[in-house]
Amino acid sequence: MASVPLGCSLPLRTLYLSSRQHKTFDAICCCASTASTSHSLSKRASTETPGEGLKPIVVHGDPPTFVTAPGCRIVAIGDLHGDLAKARCALQMAGVLSSDGRDLWVGGQTVLVQLGDILDRGENEIAILSLLKSLDIQAKANGGAVFQVNGNHETMNVEGDFRYVDSGAFDECADFLEHLEICNHNWEEAFIGWVGVSKRWKEERKLVQNHWDPWNVVKRQKGVIARSILLRPGGPLASELARHAVVLKVNEWVFCHGGLLPHHVEYGIERINREVSYWMKGLSMEDDYPEIPFIATKGYNSVVWSRLYSRDTEDLQDYQINQIQSILQETLQALGAKGMVVGHTPQATGVNCEFNCRIWRIDVGMSSGVLDSRPEVLEIRDGRARAIRSKRDGYSELQVVDYT
Repeated sequence: MASVPLGCSLPLRTLYLSSRQHKTFDAICCCASTASTSHSLSKRASTETPGEGLKPIVVHGDPPTFVTAPGCRIVAIGDLHGDLAKARCALQMAGVLSSDGRDLWVGGQTVLVQLGDILDRGENEIAILSLLKSLDIQAKANGGAVFQVNGNHETMNVEGDFRYVDSGAFDECADFLEHLEICNHNWEEAFIGWVGVSKRWKEERKLVQNHWDPWNVVKRQKGVIARSILLRPGGPLASELARHAVVLKVNEWVFCHGGLLPHHVEYGIERINREVSYWMKGLSMEDDYPEIPFIATKGYNSVVWSRLYSRDTEDLQDYQINQIQSILQETLQALGAKGMVVGHTPQATGVNCEFNCRIWRIDVGMSSGVLDSRPEVLEIRDGRARAIRSKRDGYSELQVVDYT
C-alpha cells in the first residue's frame, strides 16, 4: 500500500511558536496543594511572521490532519466522559494546566492531544470542551498547541443517540443554552467562558431543586431539546466538534479514538476528517460522500469503534497476535509513522503498549461514570514514549521506549 503523502491539497495553516526551551516537567500530584504561580501569556499573535529563533508548528488540513511540531513534547490524554475534576487532574499530570484553580496553560511548547469521548457518562461535558478550547488559545500564545480527535460518543450524539447521556449533562445543555442567550448568542464568548461560570449555574440549579426533579418530565424534555439543538448536524456544538479531526498525525505518531486500519489509510485520512466535519456541520456533500461517514463512524471496524488493537493479547492465539501485528505494521508504514495512540477501550491495568510498543492504549476509564480510576497520561519526548501514573506524592514511569 502506498504511503499517504504529507503534502496535501487542504489549506495550510502555520502557527509560529517561540523558541524558548521547555520548562522542566514538575510532576504535581493532583491531590497535592502547591504554591500558586503567576503565568503571563504572550500577546504575540499565532499568525505573526517568524523571527529569529522561532520554531514553527505546521498544521495541514481543515480539520487538522498532519501536524509537524519539531522538537515539541507531546502529551496524550484518553477518554474523559464528562468528569471535569478528573480532566483537570489529568491535565495537571501532563504538566499543561496550572494547579491554582485559574485554568492557565503552563505547558509552554507542549503539544496536547485529547483522544475523544468527552461526551456521555458524566455531567460536565461542555465545561471540559470549554476548558480545552481555552487552553488551546493560551497554548498558541505560548508556543504550544491543543488538538482533539472525535470519538464514538461524539459521533453518536451528533446522530441523536443519547442513550449514554447523564441526567446532569441534559441539565448542563439547558443551562448552557440560557447562558448562550445571555451572551447574545456570541458563540465564542459563551463557549470559552462556560468553564468559568458553569459551577455557579449548577449550584444555583441545586438551590431550587426539589425532591421530584429526577422524575420531572418537563425538565427532562427541556434538557433533551437543548441537547438536540446543540448537537444536531449544523448545531453550534456539533459545529464546534467539526473543527476536530478523527485521525491526527503529529510528527511520526498517529492519534485516533478506536484504531486505524489499512483500508482507512487507503480511503484517505484527510478525506475521512473532511467528510465527518462536513456531516457535523450539516453541510451538503458531493454525491459520492455518505450522509453519515460510515468508514469513520459506523461499524465495528470503523475508526472510532475499532477495538482490534485494544484486545488483551493473553486471550489471543499466536497466529491472531501475528495477524494484528501485521495489520498494525502495514497501517503505520503506509502513514510513515512509528506508533499509534488509541483510546476507546478502558484498560484496567492503566496506560500500556503492545505489539513491540507500536500501539499505546491510554483510555484508563478515569471518569467516575466509567471505572473511576486514577488519571494517567502518555508523554512522547525526544523519540521516547512513557506512560506516567500518579503514585501518592510522585510519579512512576511504567515503560520507556526509545523509537530513535
